[in-house]
Amino acid sequence: MGDKLTRREMVARTAWVGAASVLAGAGGLEVLLGQAGQRVDESSSRMGWPAVTPLPPVNDKYPLMPTWKTDLRQLAPNVYVYQQQGGTGFPNAGISNAGLFVGEDWSVALDALGFPVQTKAFLAAAKKTTGGKPIAQLINTHHHGDHVAGNQFFLPAQILSHPYCRQEVLKAVPATPKSWPKQEGVADGTEVRKLTPPSITFEDNLTYNIGGNVVEFHFAGPAHTWGDITAYLPQHKILFAGDLAFFHLVPYAHNGYITKWLESVDKIMKMDVDTIVPGHGPVGGKKDLAEMAEYFRFLKVEAKKRYDAGMTAGAAAADIKMGKFDNWMGPERIVMNTVRLYDEFKGTLTPDIDNESTKRAIAEYDSIKAKKQST
Repeated sequence: MGDKLTRREMVARTAWVGAASVLAGAGGLEVLLGQAGQRVDESSSRMGWPAVTPLPPVNDKYPLMPTWKTDLRQLAPNVYVYQQQGGTGFPNAGISNAGLFVGEDWSVALDALGFPVQTKAFLAAAKKTTGGKPIAQLINTHHHGDHVAGNQFFLPAQILSHPYCRQEVLKAVPATPKSWPKQEGVADGTEVRKLTPPSITFEDNLTYNIGGNVVEFHFAGPAHTWGDITAYLPQHKILFAGDLAFFHLVPYAHNGYITKWLESVDKIMKMDVDTIVPGHGPVGGKKDLAEMAEYFRFLKVEAKKRYDAGMTAGAAAADIKMGKFDNWMGPERIVMNTVRLYDEFKGTLTPDIDNESTKRAIAEYDSIKAKKQST
């Protein structure tokens, strides 16, 4: 972005000032405004794709996304969520949540997070909260790195997942770097990196009786992936939804099946659930899940119009206006999500990421947006 601001950008920044002052107070204002002004693509670099740019500006007609802090929060007796920070002014790509179910002598963790600093902080918080009870088992909700890359730090715990998750982690092992580069908030630069696949798999309906709670693990895919697992606690009406739920962030369907994902959401909406822990974002409920689904329903309709008109995925993504969702973190994901929808429309969708189509779409999106910006 250049030094000069357009009238619209000035209006948008003014809107950020009003809301941000409520969210963070004067001390955090510069950070929030910096994040608003930059609108940096956080998603593509993690996948090895070109950056999606320029991103849509903040839309002053709609509210800003809230902020939330990192903490190990109790949801019910012996039931905890490790909710990681996010929202306005914070990076959000790869910042996922985890769960902890505490028994009399040992505990079960849900997801291992993505980076050493995050995972070690979760383990330290769990140890303090449980009085040092060991985590005997770890269950991965799916295979993406921000949920499984921390597996190594839970050993010698048993690691469980859906068979598809194990299969995909095994495929990723040969290409995994041998160490973590030093980066603040990510790694201190001394950790040896070893991607650890789950050793135990289950198809569906795994039930734990732990700490006085029934915890039911169910297969919910294909949705965000072909191996999504959720954890349901019927006594407390709590659902740990994994990446079936993104709250206040744009959901990421880089190798998902969006139509089936929406069907899974519809099933959750019929469940006896009050509290939903998303894979990304703050703890919420059905209202938040319905709003995430609204993003996909709107995008699917708009993408289909343009597909039927003969537009390419990149051109369609550049043309679609997402309204209130443009103010969510991760607006660049419209390109990847449109590619997945186009693959559905064409009947060519597979569980694997469509790398070549995505790269072409990003290049076309960037070209169109750059031309519009220059004029």
